[in-house]
Amino acid sequence: MNRRNFLTVATAAGLAATTGFPTAQARAAAAPAGPESPTPKPGGAKPRVKLGISSYSYWHFRPPKTTIETVIDRASEIGVAGVDILHRQMDGEEKGPLDAAYRAYCNRLKRRAYVNGIDLICLSTHQNFVLPDPVAVKANVEHTKKCVEIAYQMGIPCIRINTGRWNTVDFDTLMANRGVEPILPGHTEEEGFKWCQDAIEQCLPKAEECGVVLALENHWGLARTPEGLLRILNAIRSPWLGCLMDTGNFLEEPYGKLAQIAPKAVFVQAKTYYGGGEWYTLDLDYDRIAGILGAANYTGYVSLEFEGKEDPNVAVPKSIARLRQAFGQA
Repeated sequence: MNRRNFLTVATAAGLAATTGFPTAQARAAAAPAGPESPTPKPGGAKPRVKLGISSYSYWHFRPPKTTIETVIDRASEIGVAGVDILHRQMDGEEKGPLDAAYRAYCNRLKRRAYVNGIDLICLSTHQNFVLPDPVAVKANVEHTKKCVEIAYQMGIPCIRINTGRWNTVDFDTLMANRGVEPILPGHTEEEGFKWCQDAIEQCLPKAEECGVVLALENHWGLARTPEGLLRILNAIRSPWLGCLMDTGNFLEEPYGKLAQIAPKAVFVQAKTYYGGGEWYTLDLDYDRIAGILGAANYTGYVSLEFEGKEDPNVAVPKSIARLRQAFGQA
């Protein structure tokens, strides 16, 4: 201990003796230095993150469906920290209130993850709030609240939500149009933002009650641009709402756009495309993306979303190796 640290500790110790409680200075001075110290990182530094795997990496909505249990086992073998579960990939019916059978299924997944040393880190859900029919919006709000309850049942601290979209074209056409779609005839984008914001605000009390963060993704629809996503996040001031940064959803000039939303990120999904993408292929520079997240002081999870056509049993470990290299975990 040098002279300055000695004086700091001694002074803090005197205050602690007077008050009966260790001061912040005492705790900080006594804390060991090292990579786990909560000090701000310089701009561009690689962030301290944990890596995970999205179950979507093994199933792209085409049969046969890979079970969540299988993804947990493979994630454990690869040695990542967590699994990000795609809600539509789960088994069983859960229409209406969560019944005992579905809760038991959730508990089995939670136990399987625990004994394999895996955290369940996000539940990626689907909903559409860009709807002119209040009854339809309410149904999507209730679905989102139920997904919050599913996450709570499984000990998952975060769910991915979307704004939804106008649905004026099918998904293949949407992808061919680089995510751009016409607004529903007779309506305006301003209306869409109001519907979406109101719906998210209705979900927030349930999120706070359950301790589950809503992570709004830069997905298609109103959040296709950083401006659209940030408009919603800046309008709703809540610690239970943040950004899910998907590295593959800004199709043109992505890095400046990712830098715009990174300070709001509470979860990151990182896409790779080995074998060519299902709908498109991006050549993403993950060293640069790691720098963007480091500059934003992001220290949460980065979950792989493999979206290529190569065998995931080959491509997923290869993708994780790339992310480990980029984020300083090689």
